[in-house]
Amino acid sequence: MRPSASAVESTRKGDLAMKSMANSFRRGWFFSANPGISAPMTSRSSASVWMTCMTTLLRLGRRSDGTLRASYTRPASYLRTCCLLGLTALVSAAPATAQEPEPGERSFLEQPRRLIYEGRRSGEGYFSADGASMVFQSERLAENPFYQIYLLDLLTGDTRQVSTGVGKTTCAFFHPDGSEILFASTHHDPRSLELQREELEFRASGRERRYAWDYDPEMDLYAVANDPGATPRRLTEARGYDAEASYSPDGQWIVFTSTRDGYGRPLDDGERRRLEVDPAYFGEIWIMRADGSEPQRLTHTPGYDGGPFFFADGSRIVWRRFTDDGLQADLWSMRPDGTDPRRLTDFGSMSWAPYPHPSGEYVFFASNKHGFDNFEVFIVDADGTKEPVRVTYTDGFDGLPVPSPDGHRLAWTSNRHGEQGGQIYLADWNHDGALRALALPPDRDTGPAPAPVSSTTRLEDHVSFLAGPELAGRLTGSVGELLASEYIAHQLARIGAHPLPGEDDMMFEFDFTAGARDVGSSVVVDGPLGAIEFTGADSVHALGFSDSGDVEGPAVFAGYGIRMPDSAEFGYDSYATLDVRDRIVVALRYVPEDTEGDVRATLNRYSGLRYKALTAREAGARGLLVVTGPRSPNAGKTIPMAFDTAAAGSGIPAASVGEEVALALFASTGRTLEEIQKSFDDGNPHAVGFEIPSVRIGLSTALERERRTGRNVVAALSGTAGTEASWVVLGAHYDHLGHGRGGSSLARGDEAGEVHPGADDNASGVAAVLEAARALSETDHRRPVAFAFWSGEELGVLGSSHFVDRGPIPTGRIAAYINLDMVGRVRDNRLNVQGIGSSPDWARVVEAANVPVGFDLSLQSDPYLPTDSAAFYNAGIPTANLFSGAHPDYHRPTDTAEKLDYEALGRVSRFAALLAARVAKRDGPLSFVQVERTMQRGGSRDTVRAYTGTVPDYASEVEGLLLSSVIEGGPAAAAGLRGGDMIVEFAGQAITSIYDYTYALDDVKVDVPVEVVFVRDGVRHRVMLTPGARP
Repeated sequence: MRPSASAVESTRKGDLAMKSMANSFRRGWFFSANPGISAPMTSRSSASVWMTCMTTLLRLGRRSDGTLRASYTRPASYLRTCCLLGLTALVSAAPATAQEPEPGERSFLEQPRRLIYEGRRSGEGYFSADGASMVFQSERLAENPFYQIYLLDLLTGDTRQVSTGVGKTTCAFFHPDGSEILFASTHHDPRSLELQREELEFRASGRERRYAWDYDPEMDLYAVANDPGATPRRLTEARGYDAEASYSPDGQWIVFTSTRDGYGRPLDDGERRRLEVDPAYFGEIWIMRADGSEPQRLTHTPGYDGGPFFFADGSRIVWRRFTDDGLQADLWSMRPDGTDPRRLTDFGSMSWAPYPHPSGEYVFFASNKHGFDNFEVFIVDADGTKEPVRVTYTDGFDGLPVPSPDGHRLAWTSNRHGEQGGQIYLADWNHDGALRALALPPDRDTGPAPAPVSSTTRLEDHVSFLAGPELAGRLTGSVGELLASEYIAHQLARIGAHPLPGEDDMMFEFDFTAGARDVGSSVVVDGPLGAIEFTGADSVHALGFSDSGDVEGPAVFAGYGIRMPDSAEFGYDSYATLDVRDRIVVALRYVPEDTEGDVRATLNRYSGLRYKALTAREAGARGLLVVTGPRSPNAGKTIPMAFDTAAAGSGIPAASVGEEVALALFASTGRTLEEIQKSFDDGNPHAVGFEIPSVRIGLSTALERERRTGRNVVAALSGTAGTEASWVVLGAHYDHLGHGRGGSSLARGDEAGEVHPGADDNASGVAAVLEAARALSETDHRRPVAFAFWSGEELGVLGSSHFVDRGPIPTGRIAAYINLDMVGRVRDNRLNVQGIGSSPDWARVVEAANVPVGFDLSLQSDPYLPTDSAAFYNAGIPTANLFSGAHPDYHRPTDTAEKLDYEALGRVSRFAALLAARVAKRDGPLSFVQVERTMQRGGSRDTVRAYTGTVPDYASEVEGLLLSSVIEGGPAAAAGLRGGDMIVEFAGQAITSIYDYTYALDDVKVDVPVEVVFVRDGVRHRVMLTPGARP
């Protein structure tokens, strides 16, 4: 049976649609595809989209020659829509989680890092001949949704716009002498502004594009002088798409792609229909003089030819050619006159975007050889005699590879960062490794790695001194802190830094509470059995925030002692029907035991011990006794004295009491405490307390508080605008935990009481700021810069808070604060920049500062951080915090100097200096944004009872809870969990972040096993974990 004419036509149109879809991969056009699509899709889901489309649309088979044969069962328009949806999902919507490079990738790429951060997407980055600059295309203008051309100075990080800002642009390239920049643009089209508005409206509507790239016939070539404000000079005017252009090495010629053949001659009916559906089919390689004269066509083969570049010696041109049906593409090379065409690949896939290595030995390109939805970078020898070698191994999209002129770096476009839209990446390129992989002898030595910018000797000296045994852990108010502060001030003076204006020296003292201890508290229960006095820590123990004093009064039981504000999610008031004025309140610890989910999470926020004491005080109580009920963890035990840094008490005597005291208190009620507690444990907001019959309480709390003095060290470098200009502050805390006797130590059993050196936390940050100060002392900057070294951070950001509240620089005159906390253990070239949601200006500043340094940055918006930057953010100052990540030595005696990476620490220091310099050179301060704080679903530490022994990786932004390590002997370790595992489900709750995990902990019971689902090496596992009780 013969197919009908309509079926034949549908098949023909389907072939053209497939080819057009494939051509959208030309050199990154899919990055502008489907701008209305915003639904997150992983690479796996994009594959699913593709396979669903293909199952619906295609019947696949093989021709006799082995090539793919496809029969289409739907109209071409449907096919085009589905295919492009899948392709857009692949590149525009990146993998759900960023992935680390696999070992095979590290054979070629060293220190891969994201280069461009600003804008919706970027691509096509091409180096200048000296390797000092790059031109690229990016979507970053609010008024124009299309690509514009930008120039990036790779030495300073400065970026400027090259194109006009009107219309569409693409494919920029430097003249070999750097005098001009070549690019394609439609800005001459009078419809440009209208098209921009339409596109912006379309994207705002959330609808989806049915095409990837329209090969606009108004696209022409322009050259513009490499000077700010220069006017582009038009080189081509023939109707048709003229783009994908590059200069010859001598600058005399331009090779480019053009579809002008489809517009400049009469077409038959078939050609006209093909032009409507697939204008790229008419793309051919052309060459012309650099001034636009003498255009000559070089290729004459049916199918899309495009993306041409000269070899470095000018002897040949490489390009890619699609087959007539558009389903496959391969690399070709030819002489500049179009003769001697040679096929370099026969890969049976879509191979495109070729670019020769400067050595002429091989060519870079991208291919989906290993799966339709997975483009990777490859290399092939220049003669095409050997099988191509794979370079990248990261799922998703890696393409548009471009080597630097010296052949030692590689720029390419990728979506490996896990966000929608591709961005340009940069890595050091292993040329010798490439030659070995291609089975060719190395032609030259790549030379040693460049020396670090900062002196590793100075950095190591700083850390070794600060983390040395003589300073005994630098506890705030200790002799070790004093020695550290003097050392820091001496180092600042050596580089020419001076005290702040109006100050005699660099030291700023603040008083704080260094500790408290119970020196003889007691409680008397006077009831039906007579007056019974209880003493000793097992019976009565003052709470760390308690006032000292003697109080007496009738006993009133207030349930869990929780009063929620009127604006809270639901009502709960333990004092609603109670009169506690001039009475002693007895309240249960924690929250109602049988509550779950949102109710429990909300109650947790108001169940801290200090908050309960303040609530009782505000209700008129004279004192507070806290009982740990028999249905709660740590039943019947008093609460250990917690370190509390408040200068004064809570305004009320408060203590915890043990089981014997509780029995005496409730003896007159006729019920056991367990029965009473159970009546409150369902969370019923109408459950009411009561006056305990015939019982009076006498409470005597005796605390001894020690007051000490801490010292901040702050110095300045003047700016050209004088000290009246707003300041940039660069800071780090220098205190640590001493011998770890406070509540923050994570020392294991055999480490208890040992000195906690704090090499990474935070001698690393101090050393980096000192080196940044040295660098900034050698440059001019408009704004004055202050270098601040805080004490008291480990006790609750005491020093920085004191400076913000009472320092000599008003907060209104601080343009920005940059903090460094734990920056000495950079892994896999990854550095976290936290808190940048505090200003919309940070992304550009961070991007520019990172260009010369080359970290793979993780940008995190949340400014509410447990470090000194929070004190500045709360005062309305834009902040950024640098953090290299958590590790198993955190807050342990094993955080020692020899474990730091001093070469990477030098780069962190340079990055910090560049950040400060960029802000200091700005005409105006950074804009400040108040970030809405996500509800903290878990309570304070004293309300979270369950203990699992997990140490989260707080720097990660993956979906799940990534474990940095587990505590030896803890519940997680006993269950078989270990560092590197990703918890995705805990006690039946999906875990997407640390907040989910904290929330889930609120719901579990101590000693009741729960199921944990985690991912290790890509495989899901299920184990049972039994939480323990937190002391």
